[in-house]
Amino acid sequence: MSVEPLSTQIHNIGYRHYDGPRLGRAYARRSLFSQSLRGAYGLGRSAKSKVLPMLLFVVMCVPALIMVAVAVATKAKDLPLDYTRYAIVLQAVIGLYVASQAPQAVSRDLRFKTVPLYFSRPIERVDYVVAKFAAMTSALFILTAAPLIVLYVGALLAKLDFTDQTKGFGQGLVSVLLLSLLFAGIGLVVSAVTPRRGFGIAAVIAVLTISYGAVSTVQAIAEAQDNSGAVSWLGLFSPITLIDGVQTAFLGATSSSPGGHGPSAGQGVVYLLVVLGLIAGSYGLLMRRYRKVGL
Repeated sequence: MSVEPLSTQIHNIGYRHYDGPRLGRAYARRSLFSQSLRGAYGLGRSAKSKVLPMLLFVVMCVPALIMVAVAVATKAKDLPLDYTRYAIVLQAVIGLYVASQAPQAVSRDLRFKTVPLYFSRPIERVDYVVAKFAAMTSALFILTAAPLIVLYVGALLAKLDFTDQTKGFGQGLVSVLLLSLLFAGIGLVVSAVTPRRGFGIAAVIAVLTISYGAVSTVQAIAEAQDNSGAVSWLGLFSPITLIDGVQTAFLGATSSSPGGHGPSAGQGVVYLLVVLGLIAGSYGLLMRRYRKVGL
């Protein structure tokens, strides 16, 4: 029994290079920013991933709606809560949002070692860091500015003084912008330390929330001992009290420190420098961190 040999053929299909548009680094950076911002609210992810960020967004806005309803119903001459105070009062919700979303923005890339894949495109380390930082800041700004918009629109509908409300609204936006930059930077740095999302969540909560509780406790002790000077300086050791100090010194806000002892104008300069230094330091640490993972 004989077996006939199989016939083979070689097809020369040639090589054809890519002739389409080359969109470059700017497009890649914008795409990464858009994807990260959408991911911070669960968009483009599973339904389960949308629950917590959307729930926290609703929790941030509901008190503003209630305040507006009360102001309209009672024909009040002012809102129950200043624009600059809103984020301070709801800082626990903001901290929880950062703790839940900052790790998902960076930890998964580190855990599954997908970061180098980004750099198969025309993108560099600085593009990755800037896109992630900008996306987290934007997500936080949306979370904190949305209730201020609700308050402002409600105040105008209630026919409160336009000039006063516009001034307060502008001061509130400046405050939450600084808060968004600071919290985003701290959250991303802490989350980038570990590829384990659970560890990142716990660490962010410790830095943002537990630090506030510790500083507030020590401030209360200092106030009980009539040491108002120490109350002001202790605010430098917690992210939320830093923001509170800056807006008290420069944005006409009422201090939330025990006894209402906010920083003076001179102390406010120190507060502002510390905030700006932490934001810049967070960016620098992120750049250093991603240099070490081979970017």
